[in-house]
Amino acid sequence: MSRSVLAGAVLALAGILSALPVSAAGAPAGLPIDNTAQVNYTLGAATLTEPSNTVRIVVAEIVDVIVTLQSPAVTVSPGAAAQVLVYRITNTGNGLEPFRLSIDSALGGDDFDPVPATPAIYFDTDGSGTLTPADTPYTPGSNDPALAADAFTTVLVSNAIPAPLANGNRGFSLLRAASLTGTGAPGTVFAGQGTAGTDAVAGNSGGDGDATGTYLVADLRLTAVKSAIVLDPSGSARPVPLARITYQVVVTPTGSGAATAVVFTDPIPANTTYVPASLQLNGTPLTDAADADGGSLETAPTRAVRVALGTLTQASGPQTVTFAVTID
Repeated sequence: MSRSVLAGAVLALAGILSALPVSAAGAPAGLPIDNTAQVNYTLGAATLTEPSNTVRIVVAEIVDVIVTLQSPAVTVSPGAAAQVLVYRITNTGNGLEPFRLSIDSALGGDDFDPVPATPAIYFDTDGSGTLTPADTPYTPGSNDPALAADAFTTVLVSNAIPAPLANGNRGFSLLRAASLTGTGAPGTVFAGQGTAGTDAVAGNSGGDGDATGTYLVADLRLTAVKSAIVLDPSGSARPVPLARITYQVVVTPTGSGAATAVVFTDPIPANTTYVPASLQLNGTPLTDAADADGGSLETAPTRAVRVALGTLTQASGPQTVTFAVTID
């Protein structure tokens, strides 16, 4: 097949990309698709078969990537260092693809520019979702992530927060992943640059994806620490059916200022049943109904306990919510 015919087929493939799901784009790049026809006929007393020549089409590589933000807005204090945003980079093309990573923390539309750390990008090597000594710093051109189709990597972006800043100020930081095969408008062909020497074609993303995270300056920060105690019917701590799990979540306000309209929610885990009237705040029982005590058992859209904590300041101290479930 000529280069021009193959390129035309690749462009036609690119034209249907928008109908594909957000996952690896179909057949793997480099896959040969062979087809041979045959003609059967009778000549006198003989039955004959005449095969055609074999036509081979090799699946071209689609270059596609999606970058998604995994962390909510990160509350920060002015002057804080090593403030981390979490991103996921997913190869939604159909072949092994290396990507070059970069960040941009000087974006418009925010109140301040976060200051990238050195280094600023890390791979979440230990899977903790936070920056730890076990995480691997990213060096462009040295350890660019090469992702198989549908594979992803989790990346941490670290910025410092300048000072002074006002409460409520926002700062944006963008992570970009660009295919090393090439980037361009969807349908752009990179001749001979795909898997096994096939042509590659830019997918919906153009081979270039990005996502933007937010830092929010807050005088007051709320942290939540959760623990659980298991008690089975025999009095031991084995998580067997009918065992009772008592969850405790401590919400602690730190810093100056006040957080208003604070609401605690916690979904009832799958394969468990909520223990009626087990909800408490700071040791005081709360009813399961939506009434004046601020606690309730929600049934829609999912079953969850809910506690309205109102306005919290550092002077409010830790707020301890407990409730219980049994394992089905």
